[in-house]
Amino acid sequence: MKHFPPSELIVNDDGSIFHLHVKPEQLADNVLLVGDPGRVELVASMLDTQECTVANREFRTVTGTYGGKRITVVSTGIGTDNIDIVVNELDALANIDLTTRTERPRLRRLNIVRIGTCGALQADIPLGSFLISEKSVGFDGVLNFYAGRDRVCDLEFEEAFKQHMAWNPRLASPYVVDNDRLLIGRIGRDDMLRGVTISANGFYGPQGRVLRIGLADPDINAKIESFRHGGRRITNYEMEGSAIAGLSALMGHHAMTVCCVIANRRVEAANTDYKPRVAELVRTVLERI
Repeated sequence: MKHFPPSELIVNDDGSIFHLHVKPEQLADNVLLVGDPGRVELVASMLDTQECTVANREFRTVTGTYGGKRITVVSTGIGTDNIDIVVNELDALANIDLTTRTERPRLRRLNIVRIGTCGALQADIPLGSFLISEKSVGFDGVLNFYAGRDRVCDLEFEEAFKQHMAWNPRLASPYVVDNDRLLIGRIGRDDMLRGVTISANGFYGPQGRVLRIGLADPDINAKIESFRHGGRRITNYEMEGSAIAGLSALMGHHAMTVCCVIANRRVEAANTDYKPRVAELVRTVLERI
């Protein structure tokens, strides 16, 4: 039986996991991930009951119930580096006995849904749309550090994308992961678009934004917009979904990302009054998860 030493799996004195400060009994099977700690309060306000609230750094967690379903909502902060922490610690809470530091004999599969905001990369995607990521393209490189990444990745799509982009070898190699079909089928309806989402490892240069520093590839967004493979196109940018999909697939969890479109990069439009639509998306996911 595999044993996890204190240097690899850090457990706090109160029995909670290191970064999240959550205890195993506080984790529900249905997990909503949001970037903004303030958005946890939005989700929590919609719950019928609340049993615990935990906060540490940017990680804020509330567990309660909605319509008879037990729900945990966790804020991740921005970026896939934080997702590496959050998903690993959620899996440890579910599948490692923190007292004996050994893997539990039976896999506990979590339903993990990221609810976020994004920028569209195609001119025909309206502001305010709800967009499900059927595939996630990771610019971050996080999954490349893990054994088995090829097993959960669409290698043909990856290669076609790299060739189309004339991918710079100085950058992390992109990976492409399918979001969980069962979970998409449960959450997705006719009121949601579906597409292929890039998870960028930054908000400015990695998403083709230019302020005072020029880009290594000024045509990056035009190339992305024109990419086609197997009848698919790249629809939007966000910053966390690829690592959620990839790590969850390796660990055996169900995971997906759905975002509210708050900007369209190709028509240079943005909506700063997006909070009511995000609230509607949260309510919709709570009803369907």
